[in-house]
Amino acid sequence: MEKIIIPASKMENHTLMRKMISYEVEVENANNVSDGYHTFGELYDHRITLFISLCKTLYNDPQYQIGQKADIWRSKRHSDGEICFGTGTQFLLGIGKEKGEQITYHIPIKRWNECEFAETLKKAPEWDGHTSEDVLKRLKNL
Repeated sequence: MEKIIIPASKMENHTLMRKMISYEVEVENANNVSDGYHTFGELYDHRITLFISLCKTLYNDPQYQIGQKADIWRSKRHSDGEICFGTGTQFLLGIGKEKGEQITYHIPIKRWNECEFAETLKKAPEWDGHTSEDVLKRLKNL
């Protein structure tokens, strides 16, 4: 069984929403949980495919302003040298190596060959502490 967390709403001004709490629910397979239109598994696959496509497009774009082709990279190891999640089932694909510009996602190892365009690093650059919110801002600024 896997746990999914349903967070409380951010609609704090609404009387009913102020009373909501987060819930933990156990499900057999989180990838099969659906919002009624798509499963988590489908949405993650879309995100991964879109990110790989973005990286490939930027790699091939001579007008890419953040850096050069070497700014698109992949690594099976985090910056401390440890294999991603200790299992080798995922790798890191990133845009940017410097602090304040990194956009990274863990990608299933089965998608490694789709990223042959990226520079392969022995270990990932040191993580700059970016959050999901930082990634969204950085993506919007590309």
